[in-house]
Amino acid sequence: MKEYLLLFRNSAGDEGYLSTTQDMATDMPLWQAWIGGIAMQGKLVSTAPVEFAGSLVFKYGGENTAHKEADNVMVSGYLICKADSLAEVQEWSKSCPILKYPNSSVEIRPLVPFPIN
Repeated sequence: MKEYLLLFRNSAGDEGYLSTTQDMATDMPLWQAWIGGIAMQGKLVSTAPVEFAGSLVFKYGGENTAHKEADNVMVSGYLICKADSLAEVQEWSKSCPILKYPNSSVEIRPLVPFPIN
């Protein structure tokens, strides 16, 4: 089984993807059921929401590193799971609660294990 990283992206709200406390109250059971379905199969590795604000650290010109606040950060959470195929993860992602919001997506990235020598 391979591991996959799912990044949940949405820019529907001003300060995150949920614009009201009512959205949060409505969405929590949907997220719990969706993530629970993956966990019940024994395929959940980890998951968490992330704060809307963030920073970037990067090399700039001759300087070793610089940092700045990330512009238009849209990542609202992540999930790492195990699956037999990318197609399986794509199928789960079609019912992800984030997709009910405009400008939302689930980005799926296969994880590559570091070689052990």
